[in-house]
Amino acid sequence: MKRFVLLAAFAAIIFAPAARAQNHAEVGAFVDYFELHETRTNYVGIGGRVAVNIARPVQIEAEMSYDFGRAFAETFSNGTGVVSTQNSRLKVLHGLFGPKLQTTGPVRLFVTAKGGFVNFRFDNGNNPLSGFTSSIQNLRDDNVSAVFYPGGGVEGFLGPFGLRAEVGDEMIFANGLRHNWRITFGPQIRF
Repeated sequence: MKRFVLLAAFAAIIFAPAARAQNHAEVGAFVDYFELHETRTNYVGIGGRVAVNIARPVQIEAEMSYDFGRAFAETFSNGTGVVSTQNSRLKVLHGLFGPKLQTTGPVRLFVTAKGGFVNFRFDNGNNPLSGFTSSIQNLRDDNVSAVFYPGGGVEGFLGPFGLRAEVGDEMIFANGLRHNWRITFGPQIRF
């Protein structure tokens, strides 16, 4: 009898986190790929998101990501074939908020439609975290444009831990409408 009680207690301790993972909310981090259509420039950054369930298949989600400055190469055709590499000093801050409709189960398909902002910032500083914090602090001082982001993807969970992949079109409203590809991938935790 003592062994049964100890085994039951051990099983409860081991499986309690998975049983509690009722999917009330999710948090995640991701790597972000963003293609700026106007300049055909590709940016890579990092971000985070949080989502809260308002119904079983519906979540309200907020996310923010920061794309680092990118170096580019230019070739001059003066007969010598000289290649010059320069840093664009352009960094991009994205902030999005909106609903996510999803299927249920350990592997979920989802669609989302979010609104928010994108901030293009020329910065002479290096790319570390200081660039992100100064982008947040100076958000009102810089070039901020409204965005609409329809997207979709898939996420898979093993207990409370999972991975998520998403692709969408970040439409920027600045001097007309600009369509830009955006892809994210990263871990999620639900609780």
